[in-house]
Amino acid sequence: MTDHRDTVLRLWGRQLYERQGEPLAWAEAVLEATGRPPTAVTAAMSGRFDALADSPPDHASLLFRTVAKLAANLRGDGHYDADVGTRIGPLALRLGELEPPLAGPLGDALGHLPDGPTSLVTVHAAELSRSRTIRRRAIDDLLEWAELGHPQALAALSEVASDHRTQDVTVWTKALNRITLFGDASVEPGLLRALADTGHGGVRWSALACAELGFRRAVPLITALLEHPDPMVREGACEALGLFEEQAAMALGHIGGDRALAALWQAMMEGRNPKAGHLASAIAAFGPRVLDDLIALTTDPDPDLRALACRALGSTADARALPALERLATHDLARTTLGGLVATAAKQGLRTAHRMRARNAST
Repeated sequence: MTDHRDTVLRLWGRQLYERQGEPLAWAEAVLEATGRPPTAVTAAMSGRFDALADSPPDHASLLFRTVAKLAANLRGDGHYDADVGTRIGPLALRLGELEPPLAGPLGDALGHLPDGPTSLVTVHAAELSRSRTIRRRAIDDLLEWAELGHPQALAALSEVASDHRTQDVTVWTKALNRITLFGDASVEPGLLRALADTGHGGVRWSALACAELGFRRAVPLITALLEHPDPMVREGACEALGLFEEQAAMALGHIGGDRALAALWQAMMEGRNPKAGHLASAIAAFGPRVLDDLIALTTDPDPDLRALACRALGSTADARALPALERLATHDLARTTLGGLVATAAKQGLRTAHRMRARNAST
């Protein structure tokens, strides 16, 4: 795991607190585990902080007062202090390190084995087989640990991605949305198997995950999804094929003209994804047959579509596209959804066209 202990411990502390069904009872158990006398615990739980003034300033003091403050907040307005709650787990872990006799009682009070974050990740992984609500929470928690490079979380997520048949669709798609955090060659067989299961509710995410990881054996299966009855799946297939760039565009061209082109064009025109440059590039692969439509798109009222038309026209490298690109590069100062200028997209299209034309001339 990457070396950022403070971040790791704070995430552990927050997740630990969030998992308490009865936080007041949990707080009282942690107070008792600090080894302070029962009278001090009773005073803390009742909010009588004046009674704690004479407590000795030992290693347990900070944890004890932190938990007492949390308990007072809960008894007062019923709200939990997020910052205080976050600190309890790390403070208890540190106290157990400083005072080994307290490690066992503190671990029992915290509700899991007293070996820090790793044991909580074990809990998350086990919860993937419980109720739907718990499964969803567990996958979110595992993804947070994966962002910190926790090896056990990475392994658990790889296991999720390796067999869609054993996973809730929500869990499956949440994991695949972050496939680049943990995905490697070991998940390829499972993703290909999921991609072939076209009736599975997560097939769109299977296609995108394969594309994100560059699994080119998935291209024929993704291409077949262009005929899927669900338009969202067809759009996902277009997006995934676009991520494969040149080889994917060639695959679209080979499978047949009108249907593939219509699917790509519809996905781009519906505008659900302002980063749909990959769709524009795939459309450009259809060559002269799309040129007139793309030139006409440069006059569309929507700046996003004009910018995508520039991307596609540049990729055609057709001389007839150059006047339209030059016009937009000089005059179109409208901004797209992502904040860029259409003129900038046109200049990029011109550079692409000139580069491709020069390359073609040399060969």
